[in-house]
Amino acid sequence: MDEQGEVKVKNPWHRPVVIFLMAVVAVGIVIMVSISVVQHKPLPQKYKYGIVLDAGSSHTSVFIYKWPAEKENNTGMVQQHHTCNVKGKGISSYFDKPHGAGASLEECMKEAKEKIPAHRHSETPVYLGATAGMRLLKMEDEMASEKVLTSVAHSLKTYPFSYQGARILSGQEEGAFGWITVNYLSENLRKPAGTLGALDLGGASTQITFVPQQIIESSDNSIDFRLYGNDYHLYTHSFLCYGKDQALKLAMAEKLRSTPDKTDAILLRDPCFHPGYNTTKTLESVNTPCMKPLKMPKEQFSHVGLGNWSQCQESIRKVFNTSHCPYSGCSFNGVFQPTVEGKFGAFSAFFFVMDFLNLKNDSLDKTKQRLAMYCSTPWQKIVQDHPKVKEKYLSEYCFSATYILTLLEHGYNFTSDNWNDIKFIKKIGDSDAGWTLGYMLNLTNMIPAEDPDKPLMPHGGYVTFMILFSLLILVLIIMAYIYFRRFTKTAQKDII
Repeated sequence: MDEQGEVKVKNPWHRPVVIFLMAVVAVGIVIMVSISVVQHKPLPQKYKYGIVLDAGSSHTSVFIYKWPAEKENNTGMVQQHHTCNVKGKGISSYFDKPHGAGASLEECMKEAKEKIPAHRHSETPVYLGATAGMRLLKMEDEMASEKVLTSVAHSLKTYPFSYQGARILSGQEEGAFGWITVNYLSENLRKPAGTLGALDLGGASTQITFVPQQIIESSDNSIDFRLYGNDYHLYTHSFLCYGKDQALKLAMAEKLRSTPDKTDAILLRDPCFHPGYNTTKTLESVNTPCMKPLKMPKEQFSHVGLGNWSQCQESIRKVFNTSHCPYSGCSFNGVFQPTVEGKFGAFSAFFFVMDFLNLKNDSLDKTKQRLAMYCSTPWQKIVQDHPKVKEKYLSEYCFSATYILTLLEHGYNFTSDNWNDIKFIKKIGDSDAGWTLGYMLNLTNMIPAEDPDKPLMPHGGYVTFMILFSLLILVLIIMAYIYFRRFTKTAQKDII
């Protein structure tokens, strides 16, 4: 007590230790907030890579995929990094000189070495999947097909990647992996709203795959997947010999068989080629393992275009046998098929043909009208309008588009009512639609059977929560300091 009788009470908040502790707490909160923000700040991505070679009947394509190394099982994460089309025909064309099949891949595989960082080479898997062209070769000459596969395997093993095998896919696999690709890229596999059916058309085969709303009556057309915790019971079928190139041979052979035999010349008058089209072809160019060899007096024939679309479609319908169906419903050739339902993505040759002719978005009736006009256009004008397109490919667009319409309408049983449920697509996002991505995802187990566990809150929510919570603590400390400071001053005045 001093001379005036006042009692001095020391303010505990003025003690250096208390002030120091409060400063430490404040600094700690700032550090915690800073770490929380920096911890979830986007960092430079580290990618892993995978290579799939699509060895089709007409050509081979090399697809390089990449994905963030730390997020391998998240849907939508895998993306197409690079594509290279191998020059020349498909590997099945090397049946008589199999060493050429492996050598043909060299240029694209060198590109792959450049596109993928060197430190990732040894861990990058390489897969080669051969489709209908090699299925036909195996059916005709199994030893030749084995030699071709041995050649490409030997070639792929010389590169610094992790070689995982070269094999011939079954038609069912090709259809199923195409379905996985389009639904993975569309991010449908985690949505309850439904999936996208897949329609694939190559040079030697065509595939249809979708989730039906009725029982699948044929076990040969059924395949099951469990993806992200959901079960998918798929209908799928692949028609070997019904790709657009093989179908053209079947249709031409059918016309040649009905052509009157003449010893001097053989004339094929073809409504599926433009009027004015006239060229000489060999029987060898028409013969295929899909049918009995043609035998005619001459090895050559004149192929003359008529440009009559209705007659063309009628001739194409003859390659589909719809007279017999042992099930409640069929597509053609006695193959079971449920009613087509839902949305479909049509890719590969479906897209390339319809896109070239600008027929992707019309109704079925309008598509037929425009195609009829195109087929009746004189061949000379077609060549003038498309001087950069190879004449072989250009001459076949009338047939190919008519075949697509016939296959979809009279083969798979689409109608004018659900025609616009078909979307002709090349890519989904930055990745090509096709079987290759689905094949790699399946072999690398990058789509889990069960849906991965999710954190209590997303990263953004976590950061926001931490910032707000830290600010709240800081505000409470400041308010407590102000309160106790006032309380202490009041207590000092009351004590005498």
